[in-house]
Amino acid sequence: MPGIIFIKTSSLGDVVHHMPAVTDAHLHAPDARLTWVVEEAFAPLARLHPAVSEVIPVSTRRWRSQLMRSETWSEVSAFKARLKSVKAEKVIDTQGLIRSALIARAASGERHGYDASSIKEPVASWFYDVKHAVARDQHAVMRNRTLTGLSLGYRPDRAIDYGLIKPPRSGDARYAVLFHGTSRASKEWREVDWIGAGKWLHAQGLEVVLPWGNERERLRSERLAQAIPGSRILDRLPLDETAKVIANASLVVGVDTGLLHLAAAYEVPLIAVFLATDPGLTGPVGNGSITVVGGKDAYPSFERVIEAAEKLPLKR
Repeated sequence: MPGIIFIKTSSLGDVVHHMPAVTDAHLHAPDARLTWVVEEAFAPLARLHPAVSEVIPVSTRRWRSQLMRSETWSEVSAFKARLKSVKAEKVIDTQGLIRSALIARAASGERHGYDASSIKEPVASWFYDVKHAVARDQHAVMRNRTLTGLSLGYRPDRAIDYGLIKPPRSGDARYAVLFHGTSRASKEWREVDWIGAGKWLHAQGLEVVLPWGNERERLRSERLAQAIPGSRILDRLPLDETAKVIANASLVVGVDTGLLHLAAAYEVPLIAVFLATDPGLTGPVGNGSITVVGGKDAYPSFERVIEAAEKLPLKR
């Protein structure tokens, strides 16, 4: 059985953006064994794709902070040995960074990646056997699909398919998930707007669910829960369990954060609030109902989100 190794290590949104490329590769070569190298924190997400035969976690983020420990170098050696044991014909690095290119170099197989003009870190292209030109002004999903197609010899012309299987519902309650946490303060929506949107959703008969990922977000969730009637703070869950919550939501509203893209992948009705980044390159894309409000340096009010929600077919 021919083997293909994908290297897409992080971040959360990038991992989700790579899933359609995995689907394409599986449809093109259904007998190929697909292996995915991904940061340990995101391994549960990579395992959600049914076409992936093996997930190899890598821990570059943690290793960088623990370089003086002998245990770190033992882990590095074990990772390289496991990677080397995979007999692959093609190794495709869709991450396009020096650290991911070094991982590709440690793998067995013909190494494919972006050429120097197609990536943020041009030095990474030095480590590939075959380099491909991929336009940088394409959406991240299309860049991944294009590079994978060029590497395997086909043209990705199908509709986007993330390949995920919707998990069964655990109850009949209708709820909306509000992703208020994000990596930068400039991408955050004001709490007064979250409260305005949350109160409207409650009035529509939807329970408002508030996830959090760190202490700052937990405290914000508590403040929002006090102001939004009938809302619930979601326990901190593993990523694959969080994915189940997202998949069965009636609506997701979120700022520019990785989990937003899982809603797009599961075709959940989605409203994305963008404030400081360009949704054209990394915004949510998929076959479900997606509305993007705001944009770089454009601040939308909660009334704009309500207006968008009124036009969506809320999932039941």
